[in-house]
Amino acid sequence: MRLAPLAAVVLLSVAACAPSSTSSSALSPSQSQDKVTLSVWGWGPEENFDKMFAAYEKLNPGIDVDARSFTTATEYDTILATGLAGDSGPDLAWLRAGPKLQPLVEAGRLLPLEAADIPGLKDYDEGVLRSAKGDKDGKVYGVPFAVQTLQVIYNKKIFADHGISPPRTWADMIAAAEKLKAKEIIPFAFGGKDDWMLPIVAGVFGTANWGGDAFLDEVRAKTKKFTDPAFVEGIDQLNKLRPYFPDDMTGVSYTDAQILFSSGKAAMFPGGLWELNFFTENAEGIELGVFTPPAPKGGQGLMPGFTDGSYGVSAKTKYKAEALKFAAWLASKDYGQLYTDTLRVFSAVPGVTPTDPLLKEVSTTFDQQGATYFMNEFAYGNPSSQTVFSKALQEMLLGRITAQQAAERLDQSVATWL
Repeated sequence: MRLAPLAAVVLLSVAACAPSSTSSSALSPSQSQDKVTLSVWGWGPEENFDKMFAAYEKLNPGIDVDARSFTTATEYDTILATGLAGDSGPDLAWLRAGPKLQPLVEAGRLLPLEAADIPGLKDYDEGVLRSAKGDKDGKVYGVPFAVQTLQVIYNKKIFADHGISPPRTWADMIAAAEKLKAKEIIPFAFGGKDDWMLPIVAGVFGTANWGGDAFLDEVRAKTKKFTDPAFVEGIDQLNKLRPYFPDDMTGVSYTDAQILFSSGKAAMFPGGLWELNFFTENAEGIELGVFTPPAPKGGQGLMPGFTDGSYGVSAKTKYKAEALKFAAWLASKDYGQLYTDTLRVFSAVPGVTPTDPLLKEVSTTFDQQGATYFMNEFAYGNPSSQTVFSKALQEMLLGRITAQQAAERLDQSVATWL
């Protein structure tokens, strides 16, 4: 399903009011005049949460938002599942999108969110809202917070110093990589040690090859398979680009790749929009640019994108009324603007316009060349098809299997649940 353009819908901003001043004796927590602390779990730097949530605390003096961030995002799913199952979990939490949300829904860990409680939900694009719905009951369990895009981030100074422009054709991109390599600059900062990153980079370079959403629609309709030659050729681009990745790239971690780019040793970084904030803070003096890899056989490239999670409310929260009110604010345009300006990514809240020039550029490209990131749509199963394919791509880059065999593993996994 294609994600909607990023600048589309009018939003209702939720007004806030102070909690009741009624005496707290024999009253429920939501009626107490004592300050209520809402705990919120997520991933990423805590200072960003603190900055954004301070605006809500200012509007609501009776509420203290205690944000806790787990920077080990790969372990977050287990941490959250354990917390929500017990009595020490959060009141609200960042939830994964789509397939990874379903175990929490089916276990009854989350409150369904009704339009009466969260008025802003009615303005969300259905394609974005779908990522926060239960597959079986169709209910909404989270307020979507971000739309991520996948592209190549590049160092403008390195490009300028070597007379390189953002490529218009695949041949242009390879020629630029050759020129950089000859100057002992790593063309693409990318490693295969952390397998979760491999489908993302395959999507960056391969989506235009297999045709984006049209191909995914045919896979869903079972008129095509992931063993289709166009898909196999798309993921095989990783093999073909290997000369332009770091030496011993299968031993290079995600963090190693970030350091290679932020230190100026590499000119380009294929990855997600979330990297802009990281590189802005950690790559001092580097002016960033972005481009979408052109289609290998000619024509326009495609920029994959996906809805990156939502805010959900724990079914065990002791402060249901306060948590739902806070969730309503998270669906407001006021919060959406804070989110995109603070984290330098696209808010999922409709009607939010990025003020950052580079984000505006990406927004325009995504509106014109946007496509669905394939793995987010096909990550179901146990083990998930995403896990199976990530490991298959790692095996491919280690030279143990071919691109055809990696595609076969994905196809076999998808066939168990599609």
